[in-house]
Amino acid sequence: MREAGPAIEISSLTKLYGRTVGVEGLDITVGAGEVFGFLGPNGAGKTTTLRCLVGLLKPTAGSVRLLGLDPVADHRALAPALGYLPGELRLYPELTGARTLDLLAGLQCAPTPRRAELCERLGLSAADLGRVVGGYSRGMKQKLGLVQALQHDPELVVLDEPTEGLDPLVQETFFELLAEAATAGRTVLLSSHILPEVQRTCERVAIVRQGRLVTVRSVAALREARARKVRLAFADGRGHRPLPGAERWSPRWRGDHVELLIPPHEVVAALRGLLELPVADLAVEEAGLDEAFLDLYRDGPGKDPP
Repeated sequence: MREAGPAIEISSLTKLYGRTVGVEGLDITVGAGEVFGFLGPNGAGKTTTLRCLVGLLKPTAGSVRLLGLDPVADHRALAPALGYLPGELRLYPELTGARTLDLLAGLQCAPTPRRAELCERLGLSAADLGRVVGGYSRGMKQKLGLVQALQHDPELVVLDEPTEGLDPLVQETFFELLAEAATAGRTVLLSSHILPEVQRTCERVAIVRQGRLVTVRSVAALREARARKVRLAFADGRGHRPLPGAERWSPRWRGDHVELLIPPHEVVAALRGLLELPVADLAVEEAGLDEAFLDLYRDGPGKDPP
């Protein structure tokens, strides 16, 4: 049994490709038993970071530790405790699904106590596993990738775009598996561009931009700090009209409806003023993770939300 400590420790991680910066100076710590989100657009450095985490790339500078181990130097000791689903899953097309799972289990140097259960829950039948992978659909390949990442019941799982290609019912099963992993004390690092699924499953997130860390915050704190979405409909049918002081709230008009983005500390005073107008309907919505993400990208790297 390893000593208690963070499941993932990334310290000043830098990876250069010649003169091109993949990531620079990343510092992220993920606690044991945490479901942690890793966000950023294409080219932000997510895949580079994940490949450094699982030992496929060696950092140019800085260090990475998974479960207290170096993923390159301690690969053999780490493999049985680590599950990994890459964003670009490549499989041998001439192998059957069953042979693929056997091969990858051998590389993980671990028994596979969950294989049958996972195949059943994700909808991979014995007939499917007997077919060559080259004949699989994209969704079937993704399901096979999830099984190989989880079949040995790893202590730590790194998932890159795990729901890509899955139909909605299978996605729900995947979310159930994540919830069960969290309940069992497993650690999950989830990289995804689908923000609602990160908001649904993760407690905290790291956001990267152009290879640098923008922020590490709880999902709740990110949402709380962002502007509230206020929707108004007017009763007099006049449509677009001046709203004193509201230009700073990014008004978006549609006929006699307007949507405003108001900072949390201004909401009460703003509503007092707005309700002096002939308002027929009003709704205030808490910001979602997608609004928080976009706000942070507008603010730029290195600027935490207020």
